Amino acid sequence: LYKSYTVDGGPWTGCAVMFLQSLCPGVNLLSLYKDQQRKFIVFKVIKLTLIDSAGGLGGYEILKVHDADPFLGVEVKFVDVAACQQFLESYSSGAVRQSFSQHACRLLVLPQEFSVETQLKASTHILDLCLDKLDLCLQHIHLSQPERLRDEEIDHLEQQLQNQALGPAPQPTPITQEESPIPSNCFKFQNRVFEDRMLTSTDVQSFSNGVGRQWKHVGRALGKNCRALKGPAIDNLAYEYEREGLYEQAYQLLSRFIQAEGRAAKLSRLVKALEDCKLTSLAENILDIQPRE
Repeated sequence: LYKSYTVDGGPWTGCAVMFLQSLCPGVNLLSLYKDQQRKFIVFKVIKLTLIDSAGGLGGYEILKVHDADPFLGVEVKFVDVAACQQFLESYSSGAVRQSFSQHACRLLVLPQEFSVETQLKASTHILDLCLDKLDLCLQHIHLSQPERLRDEEIDHLEQQLQNQALGPAPQPTPITQEESPIPSNCFKFQNRVFEDRMLTSTDVQSFSNGVGRQWKHVGRALGKNCRALKGPAIDNLAYEYEREGLYEQAYQLLSRFIQAEGRAAKLSRLVKALEDCKLTSLAENILDIQPRE
């Protein structure tokens, strides 16, 4: 819709800072980002939110994530007017907030009611006050040129994200891979290491949507080391929820597993059971692995 604005014949660029603050008591995004263990996950949530709202991976880059107490500030450089426009439209409609909350709930295992407050600025202009004037917002962003190159910390986080997306690089000597033990809070799936965590309601939904008639097999695989699923328990579930259909049977199965195992109801155990039942694509779906092109 908008012509690709150019500056002295050069490409269109501009800069905006999005400020994020949790509205959920007990969840502080700034503290989570400062925590070395969780910094990468918070960065991944920000990145996924931008991918959702700017229409893909191109057209922008994160320059810095900084402390703007009580907010977490995310400085974004746009290099494509279309990506910037799409981001503004997503921001204006509330889609950015929604996307951030959903990714944060899933990856940081936060309460379902988690939500964020946001503010968007271009230099001193608060864009929230003129979101109905898209042209004006684009102009403010364009006039606000980035004062810095990408922060070293962001380089490092982007590299980490790329490594995670591509899986480990092939090792020239396989021995080194054998020697590095998997950390106790991680597990291996298809030769990649994933961080282990407790199962969430999102996992239960993905499993119930995708498992179909195989739910009993997965139940028996989980039942090998879960007393609540031993013996006639699975057949009882099948009988009890027969009328409600496969989704409900699968849902009840995993809910029962979580209820019985408590903090030990880990993602790794579900993935292992799915692997045992040759349901690797469902495991990939739950782990959010993008299918290979």
